[in-house]
Amino acid sequence: MFDPTIFDNLKVAVENYVYDMDNLDARVVITHRIDRLEMAVMARVFALQFTLAEGSGITAEIRLESSLKDLAAEILEQDGAAGCAVRLRFYMPVDEVESACAYVEQQLTELWQTDMPPTQMISYLYGEGAVPSYQNEIEVHFNRKINEEQMEDLPGLIEHMVQTLETLEAFAGELA
Repeated sequence: MFDPTIFDNLKVAVENYVYDMDNLDARVVITHRIDRLEMAVMARVFALQFTLAEGSGITAEIRLESSLKDLAAEILEQDGAAGCAVRLRFYMPVDEVESACAYVEQQLTELWQTDMPPTQMISYLYGEGAVPSYQNEIEVHFNRKINEEQMEDLPGLIEHMVQTLETLEAFAGELA
């Protein structure tokens, strides 16, 4: 019989909650899904990307990552070492880079209140035109791994992601 890992249990919890928000509540639309096993390093990655159902396309992503070291710590029952990394990312187009990034940093720092400020990476497609359209990839950082003890926190975390999408959408709407 297969004994699910911390990664598997957290993945199912995230899937269930986000898919319910899509299929049952029609609050979000899932736009992309990744479920990957990296055989070269025996790492697992799971990610769901979603937008607000009534949004302009600003995207949120919740990503779980587990390494061979994490799996070994779980199997060997090493206290405090087992778990998964969680990464939260948001993707949005911006025109006025300086003002938009300052706003995003201020809003996400206030919303998430993490130890580390969010990072933002700006990119654009070269040759797109005289005035390029920039893409902002925003990541909210957590300095610890999660495990099944945080399972009950996942719905709140995902709801907080939806709140962040609503904040970013409101800002994008003001600029339009």
